[in-house]
Amino acid sequence: MKLFAYGCRPFDEEPFFRQHAKELGVDLGLSAVPVSLETAELAKGYEYISILTTPVDAGLMDRLQALGVKMISTRTIGYDHIDYRHAAEIGMGVSNVSYTPECVADYTIMLMLMSIRKMKRIMQRAVINDFTLKGINGGLLPERTVGVIGTGRIGKAVIRDLKGFGCQVYAYDVYPNPNLDVEYLTLEELFRRCDLITLHMPLTADNFHMIDREAIAKMPDSVILINTARGGLIDSDAMIEGLESGKIAACGLDVVEDEFQMYYYDRRSDVLGNRRLSILRDMPNVVVTPHMAFYTDRSVSDMVLNSMLSCLYDSRGEKNPWKIV
Repeated sequence: MKLFAYGCRPFDEEPFFRQHAKELGVDLGLSAVPVSLETAELAKGYEYISILTTPVDAGLMDRLQALGVKMISTRTIGYDHIDYRHAAEIGMGVSNVSYTPECVADYTIMLMLMSIRKMKRIMQRAVINDFTLKGINGGLLPERTVGVIGTGRIGKAVIRDLKGFGCQVYAYDVYPNPNLDVEYLTLEELFRRCDLITLHMPLTADNFHMIDREAIAKMPDSVILINTARGGLIDSDAMIEGLESGKIAACGLDVVEDEFQMYYYDRRSDVLGNRRLSILRDMPNVVVTPHMAFYTDRSVSDMVLNSMLSCLYDSRGEKNPWKIV
């Protein structure tokens, strides 16, 4: 099987690509440039490509198919950057990957603790030798009632960890897991009962802006929102209004809306053009990180290996656990 990997980072992904390609007998092509109409020609002669979060629209997909590409594998769990509906129409395969859920689960708990303990402001004050106490007294995680929205591998790990802290935990999922030791609520009931809400599901047309003004209005006062999934799950304008009014006490955000083509690039000299991000980063009660929850040595290896395995399974006609279309 021949696989071409776009956007391959030489400092962390490349060693794993070369290691796993040798182990699996894959004919590998690598480039640090992302996939685009301008770079599509690099995939000529390859039936499979592996990408990161670069958007792949219908026009780019048609071009890749014309070059002989049969499947696009994204080295991410989320796949909303790929026009998978068009892929289904033209017979282009699309797959994602999975990786150890512990990395995002750990990070989620960290954002919860940072939000509850007002860690952003504590760290900012410490840098300028302001060691006063007023305004930085925090709360306790076990005293929060936590709603976990999405109970896949990551959500399940978060629930396990929260129970270790002694939290009261409830959950919501379109497809509840009967083997998971947690009480499922309707989404509306979860909004009403939980004063800390964390999101763990892919972004789809059906759940876009699931946290909107109406949802926030149903939540308890001083609710805390945590998002390590996809930025589009939350209406940013509604969230900012909630923060400004005090309805939302704090947010821990590893993802934001319109982050594609921004994160993972050096944008120090650029005007980002993301006003919502600028507002959120300026707030003392909002922790914003640049989509880092997944980022561990283990997860990078998993993402590379599973992207390659997904393509390999498809080439052999074997069952592919990561296939989307």
